[in-house]
Amino acid sequence: MHPTLTSDRVLAVIRAATEDVFQTMLMVPIEPEPSFHEQAASQSFDGVIAFVGLAGPWAGSGRIACSPALACRISGALLSCEFAAVTEEVLDAIGEITNMIVGGIKTALEEELGPMGLSIPTVIFGRNYQTRASGATNWIVAPYRCESESFDVRLCLVPQARVAPHRLETTGSLV
Repeated sequence: MHPTLTSDRVLAVIRAATEDVFQTMLMVPIEPEPSFHEQAASQSFDGVIAFVGLAGPWAGSGRIACSPALACRISGALLSCEFAAVTEEVLDAIGEITNMIVGGIKTALEEELGPMGLSIPTVIFGRNYQTRASGATNWIVAPYRCESESFDVRLCLVPQARVAPHRLETTGSLV
């Protein structure tokens, strides 16, 4: 982490952004569980995972993972309707919820890390699949309970190496 950016600070930002979205946008109660760090271990997963990338002087990803039932529940809360199964609307809603949470994290950390951009969300749904972020070494994981379900919000950020700009020198014409 950056000398002025601690794991505790990042965790506090993850918690604040997540709880803000769940309280104000979804109006769904959640309870935090003990946080932890996780190396980029590959494990099998069933459910919905959404990623949003961060780019700038620091880069990485924010991720939310939940069961299909919880994806339907929180998507229904966002869209004011009910879903019995994961549909395109549910996947879009989970992408938007992830975008709101990671966007809140980005905004809070920009004071310390400089301006960052967000990618569009990538949402994956299925059974027995694995995900891996290339180059990601350490995720800060903030797990939650939502009624009888659990979900987690994860963030991995690393400083980007400063690369000197290349100068293109040409002789003759470029045709």
